[in-house]
Amino acid sequence: MEIKQHKTLTNKKWNRFPFFKQILMIANELNRAKNWINRGDQAEVKNCYERALELIDLTVNACIGKKVLKELLRFREMIAEEYLKTQKNIGTNQKLLFVLLLMNKDSYNLLVKK
Repeated sequence: MEIKQHKTLTNKKWNRFPFFKQILMIANELNRAKNWINRGDQAEVKNCYERALELIDLTVNACIGKKVLKELLRFREMIAEEYLKTQKNIGTNQKLLFVLLLMNKDSYNLLVKK
């Protein structure tokens, strides 16, 4: 896999992060996308989704053989669908963020259950 957005990131580096931190970093891109949706900059929203997809791909590689792989791949499909839409929707973006956080209780507890 060629990394375009995160040029200094490798599979080896990414795998050093615990799963909950990987989820939080993907969530950060979705949060950035929300901010750009609010500002009306669709090009920047697409960039955020591209970065999120790249991080998801790195996470998928790290999760091969684990229970979460199926859910992660389905989540990737949902992000890709939103990426392809001309107009990005803040409600859909927030739902995607929530679904992502539900994949890991530690990530969920850090951001949702304060």
